Amino acid sequence: MELSIKNLKHQQQPCFFLLAGPCVVESKENLFEIAEHLSMVSQKLKIPFILKASYKKANRSKLSSFTGIGNEKALELLAMAGEKYQIPTVTDIHTEQEAALASKYVDVLQIPAFLCRQTELLVAAGNTGKWVNIKKGQFASANTMKYAVEKVQQTGNTNIMLTERGTTFGYHDLVVDYRNIPEMQKHGVPVVLDVTHSLQQPNQESGVTGGRPDLIPVIAAAGIAAGANGLFIETHPDPSKAKSDGANMLALHLIEPLLSKLVKIYQATQ
Repeated sequence: MELSIKNLKHQQQPCFFLLAGPCVVESKENLFEIAEHLSMVSQKLKIPFILKASYKKANRSKLSSFTGIGNEKALELLAMAGEKYQIPTVTDIHTEQEAALASKYVDVLQIPAFLCRQTELLVAAGNTGKWVNIKKGQFASANTMKYAVEKVQQTGNTNIMLTERGTTFGYHDLVVDYRNIPEMQKHGVPVVLDVTHSLQQPNQESGVTGGRPDLIPVIAAAGIAAGANGLFIETHPDPSKAKSDGANMLALHLIEPLLSKLVKIYQATQ
């Protein structure tokens, strides 16, 4: 599907754009329920929307953690949801081979934060010609992300965005440095704030990541006020039953009231 946010490259969108959806594809029913609701809300509020879901989870603390329903099955469901609701889609990739596979199904390839320095992965993503969303590593500075951008650009692909997702603060927490938003915009690409992953409390002794979903409205509002071009929010009808990252996800029924407030903040800051 052709990406419906062509003006991202020039950062001239009439509103912030949204990457949102479940952490991982759990089932057709779950994915389509979330996609339908997000599509309805984004159209109502005139927010450019990209449906997000990982087709598999490669970065889990415990070997027994849920990783997916099968790569091609999950990718096919993402493509079906995009086609049904006429929305672009984004998913994570972890290897060069996955870049080639996922690019057949989705519109945006996402580079996980831990892999933002992986040259062959960035080049493979760039060579697909798809939009590439590079998450800033929890260990990286805003300024050094220019090298990740350059790796993709050198493939001839200029469809690039960067995502701020917090910086490691001790062993079990992250903090958001909002200076990173304007600093990364200096690289000539739109910048997204990953609201929900910034509120993770990773590497818990239990082997299950914790989180602070109560702070989602605060982090999101501050991101819009700081000039973020887009927001990334993971959501689920019942986060307590989500198979991945439920501890930091937003309940689906809360998405419309939150976005309504954020649109007002965006309009007031323009």
